[in-house]
Amino acid sequence: MNVLAIIPARGGSKALPRKNIHPFLGKPLIYWSIAAAHEANLIDRVIVSTDDKEIAEVSKQFGAEVPFLRPAVLALDDVTDYPVLRDCLETLAKDEGALPDIVVQLRPTSPLRPAGLIDQGIEALLSTPTADSLRVVCEPHNNPYKMWKKSGLFIKPLIKTAIVEPYNQLRQKLPASYWQIGTLDVIRTKTIFEQESLSGANILPLIVDSDIAVDIDDLDSLKRAEEICRRHGSDWSAP
Repeated sequence: MNVLAIIPARGGSKALPRKNIHPFLGKPLIYWSIAAAHEANLIDRVIVSTDDKEIAEVSKQFGAEVPFLRPAVLALDDVTDYPVLRDCLETLAKDEGALPDIVVQLRPTSPLRPAGLIDQGIEALLSTPTADSLRVVCEPHNNPYKMWKKSGLFIKPLIKTAIVEPYNQLRQKLPASYWQIGTLDVIRTKTIFEQESLSGANILPLIVDSDIAVDIDDLDSLKRAEEICRRHGSDWSAP
């Protein structure tokens, strides 16, 4: 199996300007995802998808490939991951005539990855032929069965369920729930093209400690992620 890591890193960001190259533990934020990809035994190639020339140069300095710049239309605030990864794969297929079997998406804004996590995720997908993708999840801080949505003047349970008044039940009586985090996605390339999806129908979970669930979007979340890394030591970040 040929495994390609794609690190999406657009130049625009509002809450924390230039966040993908903002200092994090003394190095640009994107460094940690590039280094984690290189540390993984099962990743064959590391590509950064960016529209930004400065991010491209920084990425190359740390050993990632940036064979092309992402079109500006795919770097707008409301663009999802799917068209970005598909564009990257289609461009590679056009320029090089080949596609990987597996795509590993590593978001720079979720840099907390315990040692071995990436290989663990790849191995789990490869050992489960019926899985279309793998997603990292953790237990949520708030149970979704106790959440509400507005309905006119009143509120109604967010989740429809046969459980009688789940919002009044003990947490231990409710179904286990999981929160998706951006640490790692492992996707079969055929899922992206045949199902036009980054997840597909059969999503394999990789359940991790909720400490990993930090998505860096502003200075406060960046400082929180740094503190978690310091608390857990070098095993929670790339060298």
